Amino acid sequence: MTPEHLPVEDYDDQLAEKVNRLSAMMVPFNAPDAEVFRSPVSHYRMRAEFRIWHQGDDLYHIIFDQQTRQRIRVDSFPAASELINTMMPLMIEALRDNPVLRHKLFQIDYLSTCSREIIISLLYHRKIDDVWQTEISLLRDSLRARGFNVQFIGRATKTKICLDHDYVDEVLTVDGREMIYRQVENSFTQPNAAINVKMLEWALAATRGAKGDLLELYCGNGNFSLALARNFRRVLATEIAKPSVESAQYNIAANNIDNVQIIRMSAEEFTQAMQGVRSFNRLQGIELKDYDCETIFVDPPRSGLDSETLKMVQAYPAILYISCNPQTLSENLETLSTTHHVERLALFDQFPYTHHMECGVLLRRK
Repeated sequence: MTPEHLPVEDYDDQLAEKVNRLSAMMVPFNAPDAEVFRSPVSHYRMRAEFRIWHQGDDLYHIIFDQQTRQRIRVDSFPAASELINTMMPLMIEALRDNPVLRHKLFQIDYLSTCSREIIISLLYHRKIDDVWQTEISLLRDSLRARGFNVQFIGRATKTKICLDHDYVDEVLTVDGREMIYRQVENSFTQPNAAINVKMLEWALAATRGAKGDLLELYCGNGNFSLALARNFRRVLATEIAKPSVESAQYNIAANNIDNVQIIRMSAEEFTQAMQGVRSFNRLQGIELKDYDCETIFVDPPRSGLDSETLKMVQAYPAILYISCNPQTLSENLETLSTTHHVERLALFDQFPYTHHMECGVLLRRK
């Protein structure tokens, strides 16, 4: 596979291989057949990062081959959204003859949305200043005059220049309801918007009819918390990254949701608070004992759940677990399956044409 060609004719075969691999990994846990959610075969990534290569008077986007580290020129990138593909040649055209904007530029990052907003971040190996800001403002204004809702950010060592703001507001339709999600540049967001919607709708279906409250660990910008709020009396969610917490608070207000509470703390800290090991000022005014959480939702990093959080999770009748690493999910299930059984299994093809897969399990206490 090359950056400018996706083997769309092989999509079904690569997806079948993932289904078979996941099914084999889930055999020890007597999991049901996986519900399989296909990705669009192209234009599925909402963000992309490219190095910039300067060659004489010309410059162009490149990526590096992961095995050989060879430089590969990229003029189009069909894995990325159509908006990113539209902006890539426009950026090269604008930068090529502009010495202020192209001097020691080494990387461009794109973050786009289904709502047609895009942030373009330019990274430099030099100081950027007011002259740079004037030039990038002219470029922004010319692109906006052509109908592009674009934001620009400049980054250099210890410097970040943001012309307007450093976020875009995504709008997704989730199970018939429009949801607004603020996404901050350089913070985690789900890369495949179509699959994200399918994950949210699967989680909604899996928790429909749930009783009591929901506890969520690793909530990010509230991606799942806000969508799931309609199925629960209240949602208590934790997140450690400050920009994500701020986005989550904005998203709560933007979506007129009144039953979600975000706490800025790590899953490990929350576990300590629940166990009474430590007290936290951040929990002042929040009575944990008032929550009746019968369901816990976790979407941990690739390393999975740590041992103490794993024990804490086992205390809940229902566990909804989204995983970006089936290997660590399997390791966690070795513990969880002693107290819970797998009721539902899902495979979300978040990263087509790669070895990676996202999956979800719903576990119920035995």
